Amino acid sequence: MSERSRCGFVALIGAPNVGKSTLLNRLIGSKISIVSPKVQTTRRRVLGILGEGAAQIVFVDTPGIFAPRRRLDRAMVHMAWRSAGDADLVVLLVDATRKGIDEDTRSIVDALKREGRRAVVALNKVDAVKRPKLLGLAEELFATGIFDDVFMISAATGDGVADLVKAVAGRLPEGPWHYPADQVSDMPLREIAAEITREQLFCQLHAELPYALTVEQESWEDFADGSLRIGQQIIVARESQRAIVLGEGGSRIKSVREAAQSEISALTGRKVHLFLHVKFRENWQDDPERYRAMGLDFDD
Repeated sequence: MSERSRCGFVALIGAPNVGKSTLLNRLIGSKISIVSPKVQTTRRRVLGILGEGAAQIVFVDTPGIFAPRRRLDRAMVHMAWRSAGDADLVVLLVDATRKGIDEDTRSIVDALKREGRRAVVALNKVDAVKRPKLLGLAEELFATGIFDDVFMISAATGDGVADLVKAVAGRLPEGPWHYPADQVSDMPLREIAAEITREQLFCQLHAELPYALTVEQESWEDFADGSLRIGQQIIVARESQRAIVLGEGGSRIKSVREAAQSEISALTGRKVHLFLHVKFRENWQDDPERYRAMGLDFDD
């Protein structure tokens, strides 16, 4: 890279369900972070790596920041703030379709202000909001005095995203790139595959889905014909939750398997044989090993 090359970490933070993962996938042009209407879908730090001219932008998708009650929630929120603290630049994503600035977003702004941290704000979902409301939100946020710029974007359609990328790239420190030019994430393919299955569970079970659910990679076998055999465990916290995930006659787990298998196959470019097993593991949310596997601190 030239001496003028730039590289840095950009933390995407915000309240739950403001579109951070959708934006990351849009920025990278590849699905590396799962998306669902359920709050706190993102449980770990996900890096998305983008080359923009001479700059390499390492976007950090983080869990939504809110007032946590459970241990897992506290660990995720702490990790989000830690990622923001370590980043070269912070982008606060705000859902413009909500009624004004919600309480969680106000708390984030107040925390940034206390830390003396400046940021960039991106109003998301602007394609669904009338201009007067957008201008009002932008003015209110800019008046807090901590934002250098306000961008209006739609992570779903891509509107305004290029302007955000250009501005972010120009603010990164000069230095060599941290990752190869063709790398789009630091997350291993096997972990992405497990996340794809978790996303399908969220999408297909909706309100019936127990919050205390996770997916673990169990096996990954390559065959000579180029196909893959993947085994995954769906872990639930109560024995009664197994029936919810399995569905009548195993219909739900079959539907989840078929959808996840198809998506993993498209991601890998290979034929995939996916096998899912639902297992009961009491109070897995209190198991330090599970936290380490997600890159979370059990003691937060």
